Amino acid sequence: MRRLLSDAFRTLVPRGEERHGPLPPLMLILTVVTGLVDAVSYLALGHVFVANMTGNVVFLGFALAGDENLSALASVVAIMAFLLGALAGGKLGTRFALHRGHLLRTSTTVQTILVAVTMVVAAVSDRWVTPGVQYTLIVFLGLAMGLQNAVARRLGVPDLTTTVLTLTLTGLAADSTPAGGEAPRPGRRILSVLAMFLGVFVGAQLVLHGHLVLTLGLTLVLLAATSVTTHRLSTADAAWIRPQL
Repeated sequence: MRRLLSDAFRTLVPRGEERHGPLPPLMLILTVVTGLVDAVSYLALGHVFVANMTGNVVFLGFALAGDENLSALASVVAIMAFLLGALAGGKLGTRFALHRGHLLRTSTTVQTILVAVTMVVAAVSDRWVTPGVQYTLIVFLGLAMGLQNAVARRLGVPDLTTTVLTLTLTGLAADSTPAGGEAPRPGRRILSVLAMFLGVFVGAQLVLHGHLVLTLGLTLVLLAATSVTTHRLSTADAAWIRPQL
């Protein structure tokens, strides 16, 4: 068992990158959160994303071109909420520029609160997603995902953006040995993709079977656990809390 844990740690924290400490596994948990949240937004909130802004820009174009299955308003609201969340994440990044532990702890605490609001709203609506419920969830989840994306960017852990996999997949192929590259961090890149897939799959299973509140509750638990774990690991002498240049 000890050997398996050691091998898993080396996969997430390759030699020479110990400076990131526990951040890689914590960021993988946030990647699962992204999958859960986008499963909720796409399947329950009218074919819109709250984390994948590339998809929203595409959906917005489709909607404006006349696709009646998509809502231009929903895409615009999601994009605006995401931007506001990213703005808040940028401010947190400036405030905690010298302590990555405090940055991640604070951001995930705020995300937990935002998701808690969506959970209460969904529970009170008794699974009826009215326009009011729909846009409330889009706004609060969009804020949470924008915040997460900005903080992940500031934390600067390679290949763990938590919300975007395009560059991760590109690097996995373009930097591979067959392509003539050195194949850096292939295990972490693969785990990032699998974490997103896991979140989407579990979220879709729950939402499609009418468990919207449970999906949001699982998201809340993962965020709260990340916040508590980060707080406990952020000791004053931990090398990973310092910003990476």
